[in-house]
Amino acid sequence: MEALKDVRILDMTHVQAGPTCSQLLAWMGADVIKLEPPHGDATRGQLRDVPNADSLYFTMLNCNKRSITVNMKSAEGKLVFVELVKRSDILMENFGPGVLDRLGFTWEKIQEINPRIVMGSIKGFGSSGPYADFKAYENVAQAMGGSMSTTGVPDAPPYVTGAQIGDSGTGLHLAIGLLAALHQRDRTGKGQYVEVAMMDGVMNLCRVKWRDHQRLWRGALSEYSVGTHQGMGATPRAGNDSGGGQLGNAVRCRPGGPNDFIYVVVQEAVWEALARRIGPEVGMPGLATDPKFAAIADRRANQVDMWEIIGEFALRHDKREMMRILNDLNVPCGPIMSTEDLFNDEHVKLRDMMVELDHPQRGKWWNVGMPIKLSDSPARVERSPTLGEHNEEILREVLGYDEARISALKTAGAFSNPPKKAA
Repeated sequence: MEALKDVRILDMTHVQAGPTCSQLLAWMGADVIKLEPPHGDATRGQLRDVPNADSLYFTMLNCNKRSITVNMKSAEGKLVFVELVKRSDILMENFGPGVLDRLGFTWEKIQEINPRIVMGSIKGFGSSGPYADFKAYENVAQAMGGSMSTTGVPDAPPYVTGAQIGDSGTGLHLAIGLLAALHQRDRTGKGQYVEVAMMDGVMNLCRVKWRDHQRLWRGALSEYSVGTHQGMGATPRAGNDSGGGQLGNAVRCRPGGPNDFIYVVVQEAVWEALARRIGPEVGMPGLATDPKFAAIADRRANQVDMWEIIGEFALRHDKREMMRILNDLNVPCGPIMSTEDLFNDEHVKLRDMMVELDHPQRGKWWNVGMPIKLSDSPARVERSPTLGEHNEEILREVLGYDEARISALKTAGAFSNPPKKAA
């Protein structure tokens, strides 16, 4: 049985943050009805690689959903929306500030229609505070949530991360909130409003940087390779330093390409074995007993030299060889995996983390698989819907409309844009 088999979600979200959340819940079995305007989610046409087909931007975020188009600016469309709200457990939206209110559907109105419904809302900065009316995108959230200021090296501009922590990270936070609210609803009979701001989500993901910010009030950060001192203020950018109690960094491997690196964490317990393996090969047979690196405090103080020695060893091996050597020594490590590396990786394939799907418009394509593995309810990844593909199916099965009523609603423009006025 699918874990969320009996949960129906009316999903009005678009682009990335909300669809990330609803796709994850759909993979766990929820019936996700993606309610789109007649022209569809904007990402259907963005960054197209196949003419006249839904883009990968859309297909990779909207698997396992059903699509219905509703003209929310028409009276008939609003009636359909109300009937769907009555029959849903969750309503999701990530419109700009005030959009749903202006359509006549405040949270108070939604509660009137269905007191048991849980409403999930994603905003750039939340519904309160001085930034509430500002718009946000992925990189704006990374900038304002603390991620960019701590990513990169001190003497260079701040960088965004490749991982979409502003959008997809916020979607994951919302999924947790919605499931918690559903659990409470099942005990109390009353739904509630769940809000996640992108800025807030990024701040939560930067938790260790807030740890270091407060540690700097009292002294320097010994694990950082860049200079730090008491009272310096903001947590600095520190390149690929581990940011944890153990020293870690990325070292270049043979043959020296852009992704020929491996990340290595030098734990206290593994240093002697690592030094005995590395030392003879780089002309330092006494490395394991060198007092310069004897204890973790010594290695922190001399970490630039330590990484140069490990780096010299790494340049003699490719990143896969390094992974085997270091794993044999029980040294935590991981090669820098490019998208090409991951696409062809045997481990990824065995864990179903790249899934091939077939789409009626674009043919065969690949999606990232379900990262949450449930032993008794494994996910089945299905393709994304074409625009309005399930209009009649939803109207019949969910709302119980007959053909005459469906036809009348179509004629009234409930599911399509109004005709353009003549010039």
